[in-house]
Amino acid sequence: MFLTNQDVIELTAWRRKLHAMPEISSEEIATAAEVQGFLADTKPDRVVSGLGGTGVAVIYDSGLPGPTVLFRAELDALPIEEIGTPDHRSKIPGKGHMCGHDGHMTMLAALGRQFGRERPKRGRVILLFQPAEETGAGAAAVIADEKFQQLAPDYSFSLHNMPGLPLGHAWLKDGIVNCASRGLKIVLSGRTAHASMPETGISPVPAVAALMPALTALSQGSIATGDMVLATLTHASVGEPAFGIAPGHAEVWVTLRTMTDGQMQALTTKAEHLVREVAAAGGLGYAMDYHDIFGHCENHAEAAALLRAAMEAEGISHEAGETMRGSEDFGRFATVSKSAMFFLGAGENMPNLHNPNYDFPDDLIPIGTKIFMRLARDILG
Repeated sequence: MFLTNQDVIELTAWRRKLHAMPEISSEEIATAAEVQGFLADTKPDRVVSGLGGTGVAVIYDSGLPGPTVLFRAELDALPIEEIGTPDHRSKIPGKGHMCGHDGHMTMLAALGRQFGRERPKRGRVILLFQPAEETGAGAAAVIADEKFQQLAPDYSFSLHNMPGLPLGHAWLKDGIVNCASRGLKIVLSGRTAHASMPETGISPVPAVAALMPALTALSQGSIATGDMVLATLTHASVGEPAFGIAPGHAEVWVTLRTMTDGQMQALTTKAEHLVREVAAAGGLGYAMDYHDIFGHCENHAEAAALLRAAMEAEGISHEAGETMRGSEDFGRFATVSKSAMFFLGAGENMPNLHNPNYDFPDDLIPIGTKIFMRLARDILG
């Protein structure tokens, strides 16, 4: 069983509807409601809403013993103004589906249509529409939710579209798929002074000047050698925008990125030591906190092998690919199940993810769907 031409037409229209109504992380109330409404006709055996905030799990149960297989898509869009001109472009100023999560949701909805017509022969399928992937908060919130703990998946699978790869060509590898990352916000506190008498204050300027090169100097290694450590300055500010005030306050933001969670622990220790050392030398107070925390994403060997077999059965060309520098919170599902994710080519000449003119290619909907459908049938019959 597979999608009919009418299914593809209706799913494509729905994907474009989602594209026009983007909601950013943790605000996906209308999107979650739209998912539930669209899949209502498939008569799922159970729907769990409010997972980790706005998440939705749609469940198709055979009624017979067997594994529980979870497929995850993301609900959230980005705080990016869309500059593309499709008829279905974003209607929400300053927000857009510039990462293709609208397409990922549509693939899961396509699975829902098929399992609505014919349940798996054993076990159950969970379609999870997860909130807040872009901030790294969503998967952790879902997994911590008591309602999710009752679902207990044995396997979890996900995909991400990837511009730059030929349309429909896949990257699937064992081991580490995405790097760990987190944003470190550093606040330095001194004392303001009149600009004519800066010596009467305590300025954070020398500390900022020292911190910026010192933090970036923590970078070393590479993906190829498995020891990449990367510190990227993303923001810095000093004082108020006034000519009469010598500054007493500064902020430095840096994104820390490593291949593994263990490497991240070592990097944060070094960065925090550096901040304390520089602040003390300048007589400054300091505060540090972390944002957008992502653990590394690692494919389970068995789950990846099942995915690989499904691709081969469906004639999908694939290769191992490489570990992605970008982060993905799907890795947290490895703590509760055998999990794997892959990257599906969106076309070699597509705008990159998070570009303001990105638009998910509708031709990927049936391709991603048939991989997941074959996988589910291989495991559950």
